[in-house]
Amino acid sequence: MKEECLLCGAPLEYLTRGRKMECALCHKKERSKTRCIKGHFICNQCHTKGIDQVLTLCLETTSANPVEILDHLMAQPFCHMHGPEHHILVGASLLTAYRNAGGEIDLAPALVELQRRGQHVPGGVCGFWGACGAGISTGMSLSILSNATPLSKEPLGLSNQMTARALDAIGTIGGPRCCKRNSYLSLLAAAAFVEERFHLSMPVPAIRCAYAGQNNQCLGKVCPFSPGS
Repeated sequence: MKEECLLCGAPLEYLTRGRKMECALCHKKERSKTRCIKGHFICNQCHTKGIDQVLTLCLETTSANPVEILDHLMAQPFCHMHGPEHHILVGASLLTAYRNAGGEIDLAPALVELQRRGQHVPGGVCGFWGACGAGISTGMSLSILSNATPLSKEPLGLSNQMTARALDAIGTIGGPRCCKRNSYLSLLAAAAFVEERFHLSMPVPAIRCAYAGQNNQCLGKVCPFSPGS
C-alpha cells in the first residue's frame, strides 16, 4: 500500500456514522468518520501540521500561475497525498496568483483569513457533504476577493457560482477521491471564472500529475491529468 494512514500506512476506512475518536498523535478527542483499518485516527489539526508555512511561501513567490504555486505547496512536507490541507492550499494558490497577475488584494491578511476558513472544512467532505473541500476553497477565495458576506448581493452570488463551477468539474469526473485531481480541476475552473468575471488572466499550462504512484485509487488514463491520458 502507498500512503494512507499517517501513522502506520494501513488503508483508511470511512464510517457511515461519525463517532468520538482519540487522535493517535495528540490524543485529542473529536468526532470523525475516518480512521485506518487498524483503528488509528489522525485529527485535522495534526494532519495539517506545518500549514502555517503557506503564508510565507505564498508571499515569496512571484508566479501568476495558480497550478505552479499549488505544485510548490503540495511538494512541502506538510502536504500529504490526501487530506484537508488541500482545502487551504487551493484557495491560497488562487489568491496568490491573482495578486501576482495584477489583481488588487492585500495578500497577507487574505491568506490568513483563507486559512482560518479552510481549517473549518474537515477531511472526507467530498463523500459526506457532497461538496469537495478543494472546490469549496475556490468559493472561499472569491468570497474574500469580493468582500462577500451573507448579506451581499453580487459578491455572494459570485462566490457560490465559483464553488458550483469547481464542484461541477469535480463531479463530472466522479470518484473515488483524489485530492490532487480535485485540486487541479478546481484551479482550472477558478482561473477561467476569474478571467470571465474579473477580466484578469492567470496562465495555466497543461497539467501532468506526478502523484499517480502515491494514490492507491488512481483512475489512471481516465484522469485528465494522467501522463498516459
